[in-house]
Amino acid sequence: MNDNATHPAPPTGWWTEAVIYQIYPRSFADSGGDGIGDLPGITARLDHLTELGVDAVWLSPFYPSPQADAGYDVADYRDVEPLFGTLADADDLLAQARTRGLRIIVDLVPNHTSSAHAWFRSALAAGPGSAERHRYIFREGRGPGGAEPPNDWQSVFGGPAWTRVADGQWYLHLFDTAQPDLNWDNPEVRAEFLDVLRFWLDRGVDGFRVDVAHGLIKQADLADWQEPQEILSGQEADKPRPPMWDQDGVHEVYREWRRLLDGYPGERILVAEAWVEPAERLARYVRPDEMHQAFNFEYLLASWTAPAQYAVITRSLEATDAVGAPTTWVLSNHDVVRHASRLGLPVGTARPNGIGVGDEQPDAATGLRRARAATLLMLALPGSAYLYQGEELGLPEHTTMPDEARQDPTWARSGHTQRGRDGCRVPIPWEADAPSYGFGPTDASWLPQPSVWAEYALDRQRGVPGSTYEMYRTALRLRRTHGLGRGTLEWLPCGDEVLSFRNGDLVVLTNFGAPVEAPAGELLHSSAPLDADGTVPTDVTVWIKV
Repeated sequence: MNDNATHPAPPTGWWTEAVIYQIYPRSFADSGGDGIGDLPGITARLDHLTELGVDAVWLSPFYPSPQADAGYDVADYRDVEPLFGTLADADDLLAQARTRGLRIIVDLVPNHTSSAHAWFRSALAAGPGSAERHRYIFREGRGPGGAEPPNDWQSVFGGPAWTRVADGQWYLHLFDTAQPDLNWDNPEVRAEFLDVLRFWLDRGVDGFRVDVAHGLIKQADLADWQEPQEILSGQEADKPRPPMWDQDGVHEVYREWRRLLDGYPGERILVAEAWVEPAERLARYVRPDEMHQAFNFEYLLASWTAPAQYAVITRSLEATDAVGAPTTWVLSNHDVVRHASRLGLPVGTARPNGIGVGDEQPDAATGLRRARAATLLMLALPGSAYLYQGEELGLPEHTTMPDEARQDPTWARSGHTQRGRDGCRVPIPWEADAPSYGFGPTDASWLPQPSVWAEYALDRQRGVPGSTYEMYRTALRLRRTHGLGRGTLEWLPCGDEVLSFRNGDLVVLTNFGAPVEAPAGELLHSSAPLDADGTVPTDVTVWIKV
């Protein structure tokens, strides 16, 4: 790994180097004491985000919803779920964030609605062949009496992707039965979402994170798919793309959205949640007339070895450079095992869909050590970075949650074979000795918090040298001071156990093996103390000013 190629800086724009903090509203801060986080709770904790040093906030869905999939089943795109507050609370959050220099990105869920959405209720009432049903994907069944689903597609959450209604037709739902897929070949659907975008842009949001951005368009013939149904598509270049993911028609939708956003002042942005590989396919989503960012899930999933990290960083930069876009880095979010636990599993272990009692348990100390090193590596890379709430505290996955407490639909639909995503969604700890660890004014918590949460609480870490929270604060301050997000990357000579590069006036080294000599220069930051002889221990990242 001695490639000395440099990568040009992406175009200007606040999003090209921003650090964006994801808030999962249910689990951030509860102002009312019902055990569910809410918008006023977020507003009350905004100073934490400015103290941390992030540039923007991404809010997971807060719209009216039956909560069959924790808000990703939207019943009304122009209002706020009463569990979380009101439109007035949303406006206050936007205003309070603006006074602190924080931008707000909201989630948009265009692949499907809730089955409680007025459109779907109308579709059920209107019957086969109606304009109302044409907003969704209804089909006749196969076999005698149409008793078999229209094709063999499976739901991402387990089980068939089709559900039959009383009149005999079937509707498509790539996720839960309560999340019917929209028909994006229908102009009425496209017009509706343009209006939804306008609604929130007019209220002052700075952008949209687009859920399942590689979904929306399905192959016209809805052909059978003999492969396992996975949300991550296209891993093997010699295989055809799945008929439900990453169809070329999605790009026409996003070009239309981009034209709309470009008509608003203030550099509003679109962010793709597109589980697409290889990197060249993902880069199509961030061409100059489409989206501004796309989550780099290949990076998130990469093995914790120097060759794997080198390969994915190189591929990612080359692919986005080719379309003139920034690369967007991420290690954790609300859908994956937190990286403080994921990296505590043996190297090469596949990303599990949740970890529970009886599963292989991560090593907590190793996981946190590697997570800190991975974070400093990520924050030194040119481009934008996303943080998931609580990772600045070093929070692990809740891997011993009682199965009876689980609420993720994956758990039930998989026949209790996949634990799901509840373990990374547990309400976060603010105060070690407070009820619900400061999440709210009572002991109520919609998911149980583990007893170890006290040691990770913010008030146990703030001002403590070497704490994970202070490591993040220092890293974000230095990242801004040294312009790392808008910098360039130059690989330095390194081997199979060391990754090293230069970005501006910093040399960054991550050691995956036996202790190595630190680069010459001033040590500005490290994910863990160096050895007594000044060498860099295993699973440590250092930032050296040269």
